[in-house]
Amino acid sequence: MPDMLRLYLDQMFNIRIADALRTEGHDVLRASEIGQARADDKEVLHKAIADNRILVTLDEHFGDWVILPLSRHSGVIRIKVNPTTSEKVVRILLPFLRSHTQEEFKDHLVILSVYKAKWILTAF
Repeated sequence: MPDMLRLYLDQMFNIRIADALRTEGHDVLRASEIGQARADDKEVLHKAIADNRILVTLDEHFGDWVILPLSRHSGVIRIKVNPTTSEKVVRILLPFLRSHTQEEFKDHLVILSVYKAKWILTAF
């Protein structure tokens, strides 16, 4: 069994993805479940930081330092899949999470696609 990760799913992720992650043993919150269904990116990020959770998103603004600079945080995973379906997200996210610990994500943006994971240190 992999280490349990504390994850915060951005608004665009549905319950099927959360359920798949929970089945793997992860502690998962969805933005839409806790009143952040219409929150802006900054509010979502602040909630993930406050709860010491890795933010999982499809939003390209995460990593665009002009729009939303990242500094100290528990980690951000930006998933890039096309077309974006729950099945495709689960198919690339679950195996990736199995090989990492919570601490590895600290202050990193990970851009995760079908073929690779690009790790970017965001705090200096």
